[in-house]
Amino acid sequence: MAMLGMGSGKNQSNDVGAVNLIGNGTKIAGDIHSAGDVRIDGTLTGNIVTNGKFVLGPNGLVEGNISCANADLSGEVKGIVTVNETLSLKQTAKINGDIITGKLSIEPGAIFNGTCNMGAKVKNMVQKPELVNATKTA
Repeated sequence: MAMLGMGSGKNQSNDVGAVNLIGNGTKIAGDIHSAGDVRIDGTLTGNIVTNGKFVLGPNGLVEGNISCANADLSGEVKGIVTVNETLSLKQTAKINGDIITGKLSIEPGAIFNGTCNMGAKVKNMVQKPELVNATKTA
């Protein structure tokens, strides 16, 4: 079993494929940074940043911001969720905060209170009318 935070001083790129698990009943206060995948079934009071996939179990709670490549959320989040690729909200998910993602999937029953910004296409659509109006008035 790998120990978190116990580095040998060697290049840690070998741990990129590692899955980090925070079990049910475990409470952590602080930020988590990981190159690999992370699953939380307990409680995290702090931010999580991972280059891999983040999974929040149905009993999991994150009170802080999430930043990851992909995410499957079944528990509760109180904070900003930033996902580079695909965010999946399962039917038991409760999100209180804003979402920034490339793609979004929401199952019936999931609760989401906040704003959502998706992908570069949305930004381009917002910017194009301003550019068209600016060129017509100039």
